[in-house]
Amino acid sequence: MRYWWVNHKQTARQEIGGGYLWSPKRTTNDRRSQFYDNMSEADPGDFVLSYADARISNIGRVTSSATEGRKPTEFGDTGENWSDAGWRLPIAWTALPRPVEPRQHLSEIGPLLPNKYSPFSLKAKRGNQGAYLAEISEALFRYVLEQAGAERPRRVRQPPRRIRDVAPAQTERTQTTKARIGQGLFRIRIMRFGEDACRITGIDNPRLLVASHIKPWRDCTNTERLDGANGLLLTPHVDRLFDRGLISFENDGALKVSPKVTDEDLDRLGLSGLRSRNVGPFKEAQAHYLNHHRKVVFVSE
Repeated sequence: MRYWWVNHKQTARQEIGGGYLWSPKRTTNDRRSQFYDNMSEADPGDFVLSYADARISNIGRVTSSATEGRKPTEFGDTGENWSDAGWRLPIAWTALPRPVEPRQHLSEIGPLLPNKYSPFSLKAKRGNQGAYLAEISEALFRYVLEQAGAERPRRVRQPPRRIRDVAPAQTERTQTTKARIGQGLFRIRIMRFGEDACRITGIDNPRLLVASHIKPWRDCTNTERLDGANGLLLTPHVDRLFDRGLISFENDGALKVSPKVTDEDLDRLGLSGLRSRNVGPFKEAQAHYLNHHRKVVFVSE
């Protein structure tokens, strides 16, 4: 997981209201900018601090990778010299409990700012001119959240975003296929449901997680295939065990391990003691799918 800071005073209203970030690919002098290149480096699950009007007032979470997109029409005359070719990065935004003014915390944030490509100037006490999306440390990110009275990163809630509860049409099947392998719409819905780390290993790096259906894809209705309650983010080896019915979960979080898996197998997978583990209770909406998994998928003998 990575952490970012965006300076977007001119476009904050449109971007936060629309659930995205947008930047040109190159500067007005047709040069590359690390601050623009960062748009294509941000991954689903990364966090973003929104700095505008001298305050950090919102926090966002990247919901999918950046795609090429033309300058939003809602920008109007803003950035009239910007190229129309740019990056569009989907973000789920939410307001912080109280805004944080970096200029009021210079001695604290100064040592935490990056030495290169910093988003903020200590000397000028404002965002660096020309800086857009900058990578920051987890320490700086956490400090801002503490000052804002916000919860720890994994508990930050993303605002609901309306998504159609219908089966993908012919033109959307590519997106559905990506969702099945851990990307796109299904992954976003799982994260919005509160599952943002592997229940067993605790790993929360999106690059190492697979979006796994609890009730198998083949058994689902169209709506169930896109339901975040029907998914877990698991590391690949845990996903393999779960998908094959070699492990399952009780509603209270107790692990069920198939007799087809030996303790030696678990040891070699780095999952020693799994039979006695409890990963914490699941939500009521997940219980329906877990019941199906235990009855239909789990190999009990």
